[in-house]
Amino acid sequence: MIDKRIIDFINKHHVLTLATTHKEIPYCANCFYVYFPEKNMLVFTSDNKTKHAKDAANQNIVAGSIVLETNVVGKIQGVQFQGKMFEPKEELLKEVKTQYLKRFPVAMLMKTNLWVIELSFVKFTDNRLGFGKKLIWGNEASANK
Repeated sequence: MIDKRIIDFINKHHVLTLATTHKEIPYCANCFYVYFPEKNMLVFTSDNKTKHAKDAANQNIVAGSIVLETNVVGKIQGVQFQGKMFEPKEELLKEVKTQYLKRFPVAMLMKTNLWVIELSFVKFTDNRLGFGKKLIWGNEASANK
């Protein structure tokens, strides 16, 4: 089970940075997201023609981060994650779409595709708990399976 402090942090934010690769060339994109706790997934929208969506079609193991922007060292917080990115289908699509539209109702007006990242590893740095304090969930190596 993921530590509640990690979930609370993820739920307080709405933009993630997604890192993908294709032919060993990295790429980053920023996406609005919602966390789906029942499945431990991040849900976001992206057109299939975007570079990161095309990259994920070829290599679905991705990484990313969610950060609190601050100049105060004692308040630094951020999540780094790894997981598998894919387009949800059937029942899962219905479930995540409900979650996403609840948080971002304006997305109903757009034609776009939903994507999910099934989290396999999360590292939460929270300097409020002590300088450089990290909470870790999952296994970094499991993201590569």
